[in-house]
Amino acid sequence: MRYSRQNKILDLISTHEIDTQENLAALLKANGFDVTQATVSRDIKELQLVKVLSSSGKYKYAISNHKDLPASERFTKIFRETITSFVTSGNIVAVKTLSGCGPAAAEAIDTYGLPHIIASVAGDNTIFLLADDQENIPVILEKFQEMLSTRTKND
Repeated sequence: MRYSRQNKILDLISTHEIDTQENLAALLKANGFDVTQATVSRDIKELQLVKVLSSSGKYKYAISNHKDLPASERFTKIFRETITSFVTSGNIVAVKTLSGCGPAAAEAIDTYGLPHIIASVAGDNTIFLLADDQENIPVILEKFQEMLSTRTKND
């Protein structure tokens, strides 16, 4: 439920100008998520959302675009717990996730700022990653395996 809710939060902040936790909670409730302000506050912190100035001159929640910051433990956990498999073809990596977790897992991948990934497109349970060159696919897969292998050690 938490991953679905956080995935919905990422969707909502990308399609609405949400300026308060109360507004976010109301939109989540309208979308079938029974949340408290404390839950919304925790989700904002875990997703590392920031407030940015919108084109209308108001502040709104947004995904942090600081690529130099280390990936949060939350995104690492989302990646480990939602990725079910991945395959390659040429310079494309197709990543399968649990249902409804594609956007959150893609955000986790994007947050890592992995070298050689130049684009990602997320659906409900599938992510397509475009690598800069087919020769760099092993580097990407090695990093994925490394991230997934920590699941048995730490979880």
